[in-house]
Amino acid sequence: MTRVLINLDVPDLAAAETFYTQAFGLRVGRRFSEGVIELLGAESPWYLLHKQPGSAWSSASAEASNGRDTRSERGQRDYSRHWTPVHLDLVVDDLDAALARAQAAGAQREGPTHEQAWGRLALLADPFGHGFCLVQFLGRGYDELL
Repeated sequence: MTRVLINLDVPDLAAAETFYTQAFGLRVGRRFSEGVIELLGAESPWYLLHKQPGSAWSSASAEASNGRDTRSERGQRDYSRHWTPVHLDLVVDDLDAALARAQAAGAQREGPTHEQAWGRLALLADPFGHGFCLVQFLGRGYDELL
């Protein structure tokens, strides 16, 4: 069996703790050091990892470019809004309530709510540049597509 752990790099651990506990109702589990907080209350545990802006995100970036160090080009942490092909979809029972709670905690909305036969979807970004979606399934959820 494969377990999923959610790891999020953040520039400000205290601000991230406040955001994620207020926005999603997560609670602090363990504090492993001054730089790691475990959040519980979702199906998978979340780990907030304090990482300084500008710090290297990959020690392999030099190897990936045939020995040329590319960290100044693409290997430094930047917490401005960024796109990534991997993001979190958070399934909620009430999209409107979850959206209000996330925005009150500091999330930024990125467009209107999308409605499909399978459900409703809202795109947002956290205060640290990470995009995520809030999803409310309707009817049979994704099975409505079959």
